Amino acid sequence: MSRFLVTGGAGFIGGHITELLVKEGHEAVVFDDFSTGRMENLAAVEDRVKIIHGDIRDIEALRAATDGVDYVIHHAAEISVIKSLEDPAFVNEVNVTGTLNVLMAAKEKGVKRVVLASSSAVYGDTGKTAQDETMLPQPLSPYGVSKLAGEHYCRVFYYLYGLETVCLRYFNVFGPRQNPSSQYAAVIPKFIDRIIKVQELHIYGDGEQTRDFVYVENVARANLLACTVPNAAGKVFNIAGGRSVSINELTDHLKVIAACYSSGEFDIKSEAIRIVYDPPVVGEIKYSISDIKRARDVLGFEPVVGFEEGLKRTFDYFAAKARSV
Repeated sequence: MSRFLVTGGAGFIGGHITELLVKEGHEAVVFDDFSTGRMENLAAVEDRVKIIHGDIRDIEALRAATDGVDYVIHHAAEISVIKSLEDPAFVNEVNVTGTLNVLMAAKEKGVKRVVLASSSAVYGDTGKTAQDETMLPQPLSPYGVSKLAGEHYCRVFYYLYGLETVCLRYFNVFGPRQNPSSQYAAVIPKFIDRIIKVQELHIYGDGEQTRDFVYVENVARANLLACTVPNAAGKVFNIAGGRSVSINELTDHLKVIAACYSSGEFDIKSEAIRIVYDPPVVGEIKYSISDIKRARDVLGFEPVVGFEEGLKRTFDYFAAKARSV
């Protein structure tokens, strides 16, 4: 059994990672300021984990939380591209200074390895070419820059100080418990929530922009692999589904799933789902598709839950939640 510190552990992805750690018999410590994290994300395990209310900008709080920890899985971050355009200084403070604090605390406390949640946003727009880890990063937003800076700090701490680090570049993660209500909510939970409520869907741009969606359980498993695979240290990995899906295609898939509910408790008919096309968001990437060969070869990562199955599970989760209200 190992002891893990999960920063942002009450968040959407962090909560799933914490659940998996407990399931695998490990000890988990959650460090979260609960600005976006929610206790309901830890409902299944909250009596079996230590929960610390803390901010990664507070180095002393991090030092205390890291005491006796074997591995740090660092997810606490400001994740919105739009927020980074509005307030780049704040995003830099959280994502860059916060990550530096995590690394310093880990080095001082003798942590074996730090796994950083990075992002495909570091690549920028590479057209329709699959993005692999050898490409020169060219981020298009302050958010992407902040994530790339975090990766550079991880690399420096590994090569200069011997602190093992692994960076995971997430593509578009989705799944149960993802918050659809935030101003900066991701597209899948937002669309599902609006379909269930029979509200119009807003697509920014022409809908032909593509994303590589990956189900959250696959991501949680990737984090455990990143902590334990010996030759992963010092490396960067794409974590994705390895498949490109346009936003228009996503809405088509959701219409098919929604039709299964049309004769049940929710009267959802495809023709009632109205789509509104709005101007594109500045700084957002047009095309996104990953090459996950390195993650497969080195980590043994495999997106076991595919896009369609993950989408159905996610829709079922939100439908069940709507029934219980």
